Amino acid sequence: MKIIELEEVNSTNEYCKINDNGEDLCVFAKRQTAGKGTKGRSFISLEGGLFVSVMRHYKNFSAESAFKIMVNGCVTVCRTLENFGLSPVIRWANDVLVCGKKICGTLIENTFSRGLITRSIVGIGINVNNEISPEIEKIAISMQQTAGKPFDLSEVKKSFLNSLKKDYTIEDYKKYINWFGQSVTLKTEEEERVVTALDITENGRLLVDWCGNMLEISAAEVSLRL
Repeated sequence: MKIIELEEVNSTNEYCKINDNGEDLCVFAKRQTAGKGTKGRSFISLEGGLFVSVMRHYKNFSAESAFKIMVNGCVTVCRTLENFGLSPVIRWANDVLVCGKKICGTLIENTFSRGLITRSIVGIGINVNNEISPEIEKIAISMQQTAGKPFDLSEVKKSFLNSLKKDYTIEDYKKYINWFGQSVTLKTEEEERVVTALDITENGRLLVDWCGNMLEISAAEVSLRL
């Protein structure tokens, strides 16, 4: 996999799309001017964070196995944070929390053809030493804030790349979930529903108990609040 390091870019995901010649890429940027989060939200990318997109191409990757890409991305981040003494928790499906606040977001953009994933671009933003803007300081945190000291960004990057080389399972993913058996809130544009979280299936659906009924929930349908 080719590694590219940029000073500034609008979005590392967009850079991958524009520069896709069939080669797998890992693109880092010190700053993003138009970073993107899930559901079209903007992602603030101030210098001091780790902003990276990983682009991979596939030949026989079933679309039904798409959640495995999410698993690998989230566990890579969690392993990276653990290497620096932090205790990450995954908030289904793709947020990583520390001390109850978001320290990392993941945006996955897959390309499909005839039931197969031909390309995935996994955009990851980890708050390392970057300042947390006032509008999100109640829900977001950085590695520096958590530990009370700055981190060597090059060492965080090296740890990330080492963790990225491994292939993870749904069981690895679930090791970073501490809220099974607890009440959580599922949010849609129309309503909020308090349910008991039970498990996550191999294809990434959340199993919940709602008033005695077992439901399988898709991350595309709702967002989760712990």
